[in-house]
Amino acid sequence: MQHITFFWGTSTEIIFPGWPRQSLSCYILALVLVFVISLLVEWLSHARLVNYSTKTDIAAGFLQTLMYAIRMALAYLVMLAVMSFNVGVFLAAVAGYSAGFLVFGSHVFRKMRVEPYQDLSDLPPLNC
Repeated sequence: MQHITFFWGTSTEIIFPGWPRQSLSCYILALVLVFVISLLVEWLSHARLVNYSTKTDIAAGFLQTLMYAIRMALAYLVMLAVMSFNVGVFLAAVAGYSAGFLVFGSHVFRKMRVEPYQDLSDLPPLNC
């Protein structure tokens, strides 16, 4: 049965029909996967992967576009997972985004000091 309100339990469907199955281990695997995907979205949001000095403007633009497409696809995948209305999936997504921001977006693990609003990523901010 598809829920339309938040619920807590291991009997849910996330993204694909029949996945995860009724087992607790598959449910935990699904939660870890949602956590990792949301962490990857934050990493892509704050990554500096394009070396502008060695790439032409066209190559850099295509690489940025590819990174943007991957980030948006992963973000929509997390959104679809959260639309299962399972509290565990919701908490895994929020924890992944939060941990990703802590590690990649905040100044906690950054070696150099920058101005608070200085853009250090290849991609624009994620606006959902």
